[in-house]
Amino acid sequence: MAPAPARIEDRLTWLLSRNYARSNALLQDGFAAAGDGLRSTHYRLLAAIEEWGPSSQADLSRSTGLDRSDVVGLLGELEEHGLVKRKVDPANKRRNIVSITAGGKRKLAALDRVVDAVQEEVAAPLSESERRQLSKLLRKLLDP
Repeated sequence: MAPAPARIEDRLTWLLSRNYARSNALLQDGFAAAGDGLRSTHYRLLAAIEEWGPSSQADLSRSTGLDRSDVVGLLGELEEHGLVKRKVDPANKRRNIVSITAGGKRKLAALDRVVDAVQEEVAAPLSESERRQLSKLLRKLLDP
């Protein structure tokens, strides 16, 4: 890690942002190495659809924290790869329902392995107990 001025080197916000930058770079490198052009946002959408079932584009935007217009484009890319399918909601013709395909489930499992490897690399210096403690503390910061 690049040196920081003494007054910020131990500040939580600095440490969190540096760790985010490192982990995000490793994650993006992992997805790039997979060679299919998918990114972490694609993974987030696939994981949400697989876990929560068919959803509207608007619901996916809300549940994943992704901008609605970004979701539309990302889903288009996933659809081009044959990983999701969209169909008009019979109850509301202005709404699309998105579901994951069998190929999408296989791709999600492959991407899980990429993400797992990155998690391992990021947490390598920590013991299992420290990893659980860090995860617990980070969750606590998200829900004050």
